[in-house]
Amino acid sequence: MPSAELDANPAAAPGSFGVVGYGRMAQALLSPLIASGQLGPADIRAAVASEASCQRLAATGLQVSTKAAASWACPVVLLAVKPQQLEAAASNAGGQGGLLISVLAGVRLQKLQELFPQWRCVRAVPNTPALVRSGLTGLAWGAGVEAAERNWVRQLFGQVGEVHELPETQLDAFLALTSSGPAFVALVAEALADGAVAAGLPRVLASHLAHRTLAGSAALLHEQELHPGQLKDMVGSPAGTTMAGIRQLERAGLRSALIEAVLAAAERSRQLG
Repeated sequence: MPSAELDANPAAAPGSFGVVGYGRMAQALLSPLIASGQLGPADIRAAVASEASCQRLAATGLQVSTKAAASWACPVVLLAVKPQQLEAAASNAGGQGGLLISVLAGVRLQKLQELFPQWRCVRAVPNTPALVRSGLTGLAWGAGVEAAERNWVRQLFGQVGEVHELPETQLDAFLALTSSGPAFVALVAEALADGAVAAGLPRVLASHLAHRTLAGSAALLHEQELHPGQLKDMVGSPAGTTMAGIRQLERAGLRSALIEAVLAAAERSRQLG
C-alpha cells in the first residue's frame, strides 16, 4: 500500500524539486502526490521541450519553463526525458550537483554517472499504474547515495505503489514485466471485449466486464496467494466452456506470445542502455 506521508526531503529545502522532462511518466509519479498534497506545485521546478507544454502545465500552477536552468539548480532532480534526449539533457545540466533520479528506460547507472559526474544517481523503473497509486517501481542505487536519500526515494515512489530494490542487472526484466506489462494487459482486455462483442454483448458493457474480470482475477490471485494454475483449475470444469476456450488459447500460442513479448521488451531495454 502507498505510504501515508512523505518525509521532508533530506537533500533539498521545500520548493527545490527539479523535473527535467514532464511527460507521461513524470506525471504518473507526481500527479497523485500533488493531488494528495504530498507535494505542492510550488515545490516543483519543471522543464519541458515545447512552449505548448509549458503553457498547459503552467495553467495547473506548476513553475515550468522551456529552459532547464531552474530545474538543474535544484538539489534533487527527476530526469524523465526520452532516452534519445539524454545527451542533450546532460549538455544542459548545471548546478552544483545533488541527487539525480532517472526514470529513463534502459539507461544504466554507469552511463548516468559518466554524463552527470557531479550528481549522485538513482535508477528508477516505475510504471503507469502509479497514476492510480497502484504502481510498481524498481530501484537501483548509484555510488554515493546516502542512507537518508535512499529512504526519501523509497518514500517518494512508495506514495504511488510498491517499491522493489534490485540489482541493476535485473531491471531490464523488471521493466519488461511491469512497465511494458500494462500495455500487454490492455491488449488482452481489448481482445476479451472484442470477443464478447462478437458473441453478442454491447461494446460498452463488454469493455466494462473485461476490465472488471481482469481486475477481479488479479485481486483473487494476489489476496489468496494463488498460483495462476490454481485459479485456472478452480474455474475450468470437465468438458466445460472454460476448457474449450483454454484449448483455443493454447492452440493459438498465447503463453508463448506473452513470454516472447516480455523477452522482446527486456532486450529492447538492454539496447537502449
